[in-house]
Amino acid sequence: MSVPSGIVVVDKPGGMTSHDVVARIRRLAGTRKVGHAGTLDPMATGVLVVGVEKATRLLGYLAATEKQYDATIRLGQSTSTDDAEGEITGGAPAAGVSAETIARAVAGLTGEIQQVPPKVSAIKVDGQRAYRLTRAGAAPDLPPRPVTVYEFTVTAVNHDGDLLDVDATVRCSSGTYIRALARDLGAALGVGGHLTRLRRTRVGGYGLEAAKTLDQLAERFEVLPLAQAAAAAFPRRDLSADEARRLAHGGRLAPAGTVSPTAAFAPDGTLIALLSEESGQARPLVVFA
Repeated sequence: MSVPSGIVVVDKPGGMTSHDVVARIRRLAGTRKVGHAGTLDPMATGVLVVGVEKATRLLGYLAATEKQYDATIRLGQSTSTDDAEGEITGGAPAAGVSAETIARAVAGLTGEIQQVPPKVSAIKVDGQRAYRLTRAGAAPDLPPRPVTVYEFTVTAVNHDGDLLDVDATVRCSSGTYIRALARDLGAALGVGGHLTRLRRTRVGGYGLEAAKTLDQLAERFEVLPLAQAAAAAFPRRDLSADEARRLAHGGRLAPAGTVSPTAAFAPDGTLIALLSEESGQARPLVVFA
């Protein structure tokens, strides 16, 4: 029996790596051709977009879409990993920090910013993962990278002795580390900060409302078919039969003024390709038909 191609939106539980989830989906789907769009740390929960068979070819483009999170940042303590899984490395009493002061610091971390990734991250330095170098005692100096924080909204501030727990919603570009936002918020306030809770609520067009737990998937395994998956995530272009034939063979089309990448569909609803428009023409990024 052939394995259907499509997307599975998983509500990842805490304590599992993203690779653990992929391994579980491989068993449920009966294929090794499974991958995910954007890693979640073991501590984090929420939306992990998993591709099966041909849908794995969508993942690189899905990983580049914006993401949304609900987070809790603890002010008053910094840690070695910028989250609750690390050792406390410093801090200062935060009980006296006002909501207005927090709001000003949050505003400084919103918009287009330069962000230094956490030293314990999967970024490669000279072919080595940063977290491996850090755990070996050779923590790398990672250069700042441009990221965009579209929304950083504080939803609650709770006191816990000398500590403050700040609940926030963050909507950001791909490549943004919420752990680093927590670290930098604490640094801006002079008290230290780290992430204690992270739940991803959206990846591009896929939100928690579409997510299934691993237990639910074990009871009834379903994928969102390839065409529906692409339609949910990308702008749509409907092709004529002639355009669909040309594109299926790698040909180029006249531009339609759509945002890249665009999902291109044949008249019968079949996903033909993802398109990119540049230099006055639309060219296929990846062909599925």
